[in-house]
Amino acid sequence: MSTLNRRNFLKTSLYTGATLAWTAKSWAAVKGANDSIRVGVIGFNGRGQSHIKGYRDLAAEGVKIAGYCDVDQKVLDKQLADAGKKGEDAKGFTDMRVMLEKQQLDAVSIATPNHWHSLAAIWAIQAGKDVYCEKPVSNCVWEGRKIVEAARKYNRIVQTGTQSRSSANIAEAVKQIAAGKLGKVNIVRGLCYKRRDSIGKTDGPQEVPANINYDLWCGPAPLTPPRRNGGKGSIHYDWHWFWDYGAGDLGNQGIHQMDIARWFLGVNELSPRVWSIGGRVGYVDDAETPNTQIVYHEYKKAPLIFEVRGLPSEPVTADKPAKAEKDGKKGKKSKTETMDSYKGASIGVIVECENGYVSVPNYVSAIFYDNDGKKIQELKGGEEGNAHFDNFIAAVKSRKRSDLHAEIWEGHLSSALCHTGNISYRLGHKAAPGEMMEQLKSLKGIEESFGRMKEHLAKNNVDIESTKLTIGPVLDMDPKVEKFVGNLDADKLLRREYRAPYVVPDKV
Repeated sequence: MSTLNRRNFLKTSLYTGATLAWTAKSWAAVKGANDSIRVGVIGFNGRGQSHIKGYRDLAAEGVKIAGYCDVDQKVLDKQLADAGKKGEDAKGFTDMRVMLEKQQLDAVSIATPNHWHSLAAIWAIQAGKDVYCEKPVSNCVWEGRKIVEAARKYNRIVQTGTQSRSSANIAEAVKQIAAGKLGKVNIVRGLCYKRRDSIGKTDGPQEVPANINYDLWCGPAPLTPPRRNGGKGSIHYDWHWFWDYGAGDLGNQGIHQMDIARWFLGVNELSPRVWSIGGRVGYVDDAETPNTQIVYHEYKKAPLIFEVRGLPSEPVTADKPAKAEKDGKKGKKSKTETMDSYKGASIGVIVECENGYVSVPNYVSAIFYDNDGKKIQELKGGEEGNAHFDNFIAAVKSRKRSDLHAEIWEGHLSSALCHTGNISYRLGHKAAPGEMMEQLKSLKGIEESFGRMKEHLAKNNVDIESTKLTIGPVLDMDPKVEKFVGNLDADKLLRREYRAPYVVPDKV
């Protein structure tokens, strides 16, 4: 770590007199392929539990969890108690800066809320750690690129948590499509049809539980009281639906399918043109992000069209609200509701080609069909649940970022496609269907998606003549510099304002 960056890092720490004994240089000098790899896990009230299981399953490979960090003291205490029962020699921290300074670690695994991903990854990289970072890797386009710059500067291994990249079946399907198995790719569609219930309407700022360090929880985001219904403890999970912390289901669940779709297209830059339409409809609550959305990425090879639907395929009626409300909160299906599907997938990817299509209905399978819908080939089974963490650890040992299945550059691009789609939406205005159709004419393949969206909303008693959707501008981008062309308002949303001392630096 350079003296300047090290000094800046220490200024943000609670222990400014500490030294970084476990730097990238010292790690490389002493680390052997057969030695233990000490991992620190940051954030484990949700997805982080999968990280913990993944590393524990790799104990035979020399992987040890040596540090746990969470800003919720109850969550931390519970995890430390579990670690003690399993005989782990791990310490607990509420501030990741202290863990990076005080605990000898080789790698850090990040499963915090989205708004922390980039800064946590950059701090860890600057402290000489390899990093596994959950998706999306950023909360805006600019900071995602900064992780890539840091990874390159400090020669760190940085994996993105898009685990489908470690699916041998999907990788084989991508290879076959690239080889022309079904002819030319016409359109790639990503689908996120996942039930999301209203988070409710609050009557003012909500109280933060005493067990949560809310300053640390907010980090780079504004230090404003939570606006999530449910009182104490409600700051967890529903942060996904606020721009300061999340990116809606496009950046929550949809990032997986966005990444797979881009993988099939074989494009390694942001789209030169993006457009979005949608709204938060069907209920009124405090959340900001759309629950119904279409994003259009116009690549030269073929368009990538993404659809988000948070409402069920049939409306929840008075005789079945309780089950749907309970299960819908986490996006699960219940016996009282169903979700739409398209060509065999609800949460998946459809690759439409001139001689058929491929359906990717989950994280690990791919099914080939001809144009009549007859199944040609099915790639499924034989997948290891821990493959993505195993791949990360293997690359940590080899010191070759090319060994990673989801290297941070891939994670940055797929995350950024979600952000640019949301930028178009956020700059949009309410419009009648007639105005929308006029703009849709120039976008290949979009009318079908829009038509199915209208049908879906009608099933949920949403009339877009009276409940108007938001239509965003068509935005042109220069993918080389990752800036929009001729739209300063859009450029402003490529980056966020940071709250000191939680600042992603211009120079990493």
